[in-house]
Amino acid sequence: MIKRIIYLLSLAVVLNACSTTKYVPEGEKLYTGGTVKVEDKALSGGDAKNLSNEMKALIRPKPNSSLLGMRIKLWLYYKTKNRHGFIQKFFSKYGEPPVYVSQVNLAKNSEIMTNRLQNESYFQAAVSGDTVGKKKTAKAIFTALPGPSYTIRNITFPSATDNSLDTAIKGTMAGTLLKSGDKYNLDVIKSERIRIDARLKEEGFFYFAPEQLIVRVDSTVDKHKVDLVVKIKETTPEEAREIYTIRNIYVYPNYSLRDTSLRLDQAQAYRWYNIIDPRKTARPYLFANTVLLHPNDVYSRTIHNNSLNRFINLGPYRYVKNRFEDVTPDSPKLDVYYFLTPYKRKSLQAEIVGRTTSANYTGTQINLSWRNRNAFKGGELLTVTLFGSTDVQIGGQNNGFNVYQYGVQTSLSWPRLIPFNIKSSNAYIPRTVLTLGYTSVVRQKLYSLNSFNGSFGYQFKTDIHKLHELNILEATFVKPRNVDSLYRDSINNPNNRNPSLKHVIDPQFTLGPSYAYTFDNTTEDYRTNSIYFRGKMSLSNNLYGIISGADTLGGKPKKLFGTIFNQYVKAESEIRFFHKLSTSSKIATRLLVGVGLPYGNSTILPYNQQFFIGGPNSLRGFRPRSIGPGTVDPTPLSGNSFIADQSGDIKFEANIEYRQKLFSIVYGALFADAGNIWNAKPHQPGGTFGPNFLTQMAVDAGFGLRFDATILVLRTDLGFPLVRPYTPAGGSRAISPSFKNSILNIAIGYPF
Repeated sequence: MIKRIIYLLSLAVVLNACSTTKYVPEGEKLYTGGTVKVEDKALSGGDAKNLSNEMKALIRPKPNSSLLGMRIKLWLYYKTKNRHGFIQKFFSKYGEPPVYVSQVNLAKNSEIMTNRLQNESYFQAAVSGDTVGKKKTAKAIFTALPGPSYTIRNITFPSATDNSLDTAIKGTMAGTLLKSGDKYNLDVIKSERIRIDARLKEEGFFYFAPEQLIVRVDSTVDKHKVDLVVKIKETTPEEAREIYTIRNIYVYPNYSLRDTSLRLDQAQAYRWYNIIDPRKTARPYLFANTVLLHPNDVYSRTIHNNSLNRFINLGPYRYVKNRFEDVTPDSPKLDVYYFLTPYKRKSLQAEIVGRTTSANYTGTQINLSWRNRNAFKGGELLTVTLFGSTDVQIGGQNNGFNVYQYGVQTSLSWPRLIPFNIKSSNAYIPRTVLTLGYTSVVRQKLYSLNSFNGSFGYQFKTDIHKLHELNILEATFVKPRNVDSLYRDSINNPNNRNPSLKHVIDPQFTLGPSYAYTFDNTTEDYRTNSIYFRGKMSLSNNLYGIISGADTLGGKPKKLFGTIFNQYVKAESEIRFFHKLSTSSKIATRLLVGVGLPYGNSTILPYNQQFFIGGPNSLRGFRPRSIGPGTVDPTPLSGNSFIADQSGDIKFEANIEYRQKLFSIVYGALFADAGNIWNAKPHQPGGTFGPNFLTQMAVDAGFGLRFDATILVLRTDLGFPLVRPYTPAGGSRAISPSFKNSILNIAIGYPF
């Protein structure tokens, strides 16, 4: 009882210390905010509430911010103003000056709200305001009388005549945003003018502008109805009524601000465009995929913008400037100029990266990258990266078995599809990419591996949401360089039931194509529902394995280049669905399904192609890579001081999160995860995929905090295991939630 009294007294002292009303000068009252009461029996409760919230957002000024009822920023202002100490000066920038009720202009706020209501169909609206005060505080109360709302009866567009502009505007009518029966809304009318202008820009009306359209409103036609008439302003200039076509196109690949003349006498004609490049910094064919306008084409803003986007994404150019010149002699014509300012061709960059991995390791990587932009004057990007990293696990099941990596990765990217000549007019540059790399992996006290990789393929986008990645050939070769006695002893342990220990250091040789498709609209914040989907199909040595008659189970393993190769088909997919509940909360879900089918020359997927589950980006109530396969108990064997990563050929995982903004950059989350991995073929008792796989799921739940500073997200999740996929000796699959069994995950970025 005494402790509770002490806590209450301490809380009272803190609240009193943070009190700000005692600083309010005589004759003033601290403004605490405003409310808007909508009085109209014809409105439903929901409509009245929405109008009230909309009007409330218009009230100015905003009151002082508060947290749990305490105006901390205002308190800092009072405590630090007119102070000259270092501490006071430091905290003063976080302070917030007081907002008094005398600063609230009731008449002006009422006028703004009235205008908003009238713009949203309430032509007879009226708003009045007053203040209600206490001893040291006061608030504003507004009363809104919307009156009847006016709806659209008829919409009239210009008639199609010999005038090309009238005809073009009439042709846009089918897609109009103005609908009969809808409420009048000024914002919709403004959007309609922009929509019509956008359509006209596709049809050559280069000089036309939305402001040259007027929509006349007649509210006398019927009771609470309006007729809208779309017209061209009489003051619209003649050039805005003309359809413009392209005459000549000029590209300057080595432009700088010091260039003052156009030097058209130095133009070199190439196909349908001209190059002004006396120093020969770029091959003329480089721009065949970027100059999308052609002579005699009708001007189109979309094609023009797509060209600009392609120039920017081409790679070698820092700045892209464009100019149109009206060269109308007898008919409306435009000359087009593209001024390209290149990057420095060669550059060297060093970076240090902090990261957390799916295996719950925390580490640092140093990259040293050399770039050669426009390496062969055809827009090629040549990159050579040297890297070294160290990853440690502190307090985990593999504490002390650190991972060190070093190696080199090279890539050569062409801004076109080699050797094909595929034409497209979208905004995205297709690319051909060749990669070669080497990585040395050293797992302290256990083993070290040499890994070689290479690929040749294509990347292209068909629109802003869809990305295709087709690798004609991907090759990976992994071979152990050294295996320590501790690891060998673990493999040779007669009680060892985990074949993945040996599988990790088996030579691996994969060779084949892959295709990945990605759809992503999650960056569009205006959407209530958004989706991310990625699907990938990989093949390895399928045709060669069939031709050679490879059959490991039949005692006929085959080799390629002197090495036993891996043969499999692998499919994996991930879908994320986000539903926005409000501006500050959302539901996030994810489903992961992966299936690898080894056959012929393989009985199990190579280790670098297998699936893992558990950890900060997976099932957060379990240690990283500690679940499965199936009902296998991953408890470390007697005498081992580390737990081998559990891997499988098949994966199923589902996650759901409720995310809520708490304050400032702090977000909270409640989550639940479920999933497991399995082998495609029997290697371990209980580890093979079967019809009862849903009963073998691991399940967890928990909560977390996210500190989202936009450029960096620091995440802490506390996961509680609820159901394990196996039944321990003398135990149960169910786990009672407790902090003793919980897993604290600290990671960078959202889990999905």
